[in-house]
Amino acid sequence: MQDPNEDTEWNDILRKKGILPPKEVPKEDEEEELAFQQQSVVKTYESMTLDELDENEDEFNEEDEAAVEMYRQKRLAEWKAAQIKNVFGEVAEISGQDYVNEVTKAGDGIWVVLHLYKQGIPLCTLINQHLSKLARKFPQAKFLKSISTTCIANYPDRNLPTIFVYFEGEMKAQFIGPLVFGGMNLKVEELEWRLAESGAVKTDLEENPRKQVEDKLMTSIRSSIPTWKDIDSEEEDY
Repeated sequence: MQDPNEDTEWNDILRKKGILPPKEVPKEDEEEELAFQQQSVVKTYESMTLDELDENEDEFNEEDEAAVEMYRQKRLAEWKAAQIKNVFGEVAEISGQDYVNEVTKAGDGIWVVLHLYKQGIPLCTLINQHLSKLARKFPQAKFLKSISTTCIANYPDRNLPTIFVYFEGEMKAQFIGPLVFGGMNLKVEELEWRLAESGAVKTDLEENPRKQVEDKLMTSIRSSIPTWKDIDSEEEDY
């Protein structure tokens, strides 16, 4: 008896005429084909936008719902990230009345850097200039400034400049007074490093710029101190 699944020209003719049933597909081939179809469907999900996922929602069966929901959440997270990115980019001036909305209610995932200052204090002016540069470099963080006494009544001038760092309305770091900043020699990279340590920004600096300055200072001091050999040589001259 001839095998209907045998690959012969005669069997192919009989299949075309409907005399023989279609050739059976081996189980392994069926599994491979199913896996390929599922992979193709997943790739289709990955390529869809949020609107496309919603538009095609009725075409997905119950088995697809979990995959569709996963990609919907992924697209939603990407959309939220895009909304947050590049929202700020400058140092905004606020008063005490703005504090709750701008700081406490800044929003989920938002870092806030608030500088309390007063006009006429050179270090405050320098820090405002540095913060303007950092605000452009790190637009995902909210940079704010406020005249100290308009934000906090009777805030002492000796505490200026002051920087408060918040995340989702909770204070994470504070820098108070001129000594903390190192005076008028403060570099923008040093301030960037301080803010990065607090978590407010993601710096590309590899090490603390202040450490480099301190190392150079110590090297200079050591080179200016006379050694015992120098002292002995001076005594022999006498």
